[in-house]
Formats: sequence, C-alpha cells, structure tokens
Amino acid sequence: MVLCKHSLAFLCLMSLALVHPSYAQNSQQDYLNAHNAARAQVGVGPMTWDNNVAAYAQRYANSRMGDCNLVHSGGPYGENLAKGSGSFTGTAGVNLWVGEKPYYDYNSNSCVGGKECRHYTQVVWKNSVRLGCARVQCTNNGWWFVICSYDPPGNYIGQRPY
Repeated sequence: MVLCKHSLAFLCLMSLALVHPSYAQNSQQDYLNAHNAARAQVGVGPMTWDNNVAAYAQRYANSRMGDCNLVHSGGPYGENLAKGSGSFTGTAGVNLWVGEKPYYDYNSNSCVGGKECRHYTQVVWKNSVRLGCARVQCTNNGWWFVICSYDPPGNYIGQRPY
C-alpha cells in the first residue's frame, strides 16, 4: 500500500513536470526579466509591466490569430513581433530580438552586416519604460505569435537607444 501511494505521488509529480513547461517563460515576470537583463547589459534601467500596454498587446495578438503574419499594428506603442513553432515561448521571442545585438553598431547607430537590429534597439530603448506582452497560438498553422509593446515607443531615426 505504501509503495502504491509513493508511485501515485511520483506519477502526479511527473505529470505536473510535463505540463508545467508549457506555461514556463510566458509570465509577465519572464518577459520583464528577459528585457531587463538585456537592458542592464548596456546600463539602461529596468522596465515595469503596464496592464494597459499589455491589454493592447493582447488585443493585437488576438487579431492576428487567424494568420499570424508579422504585420505591425501601427498603434500607439512601439512593438516587436515574433512567431515560432513547437513550444515557442514569450522568452524565446524576446531572445530572438536580443540576439540581434551583435548587428547593432553603437558608434554608427546603425545595423551592420546587412542584418536586422531594430528589434534589439527597441528592447533596450532607454525612454521605453513600460512593457506589455502577449502570446497566442495561431489557428491557421499552430505556430505561436508573440508581441511586446513598449511605452513610450522607441527607435526614432537619428537617436541612439541608450
């Protein structure tokens, strides 16, 4: 009987371990941690979560569920968009944007090597201090769509991010 109870407890624990990763790296704090780590590397202060910005991001993410194309909203906030398959998380999306760091040249304030870097510069934009993000699963292909919105927006031509 004791062995049976331990086996059942172990089975429940393993089931939770298998289910929990689907929620990992998608919380408000996960988005903030990923952004603030990148910002700290270049001496930029941390962002805070903003429920209004997050509600905007969620509405926009919901509107893209049917096709999940990376089309900017043209809304009031700066934004970064990403999509990925499988267990693509919000943190993975932020890591894609931060992964553009090697292509940003501070001295020339430009992207180099023909590579994109403006997602990264939005992440570290010193005047963007409020963050809201959302993640939805696309209904047309099962991929995941991630958006982070920034207030105030960044990436102004001629201005450095930090």
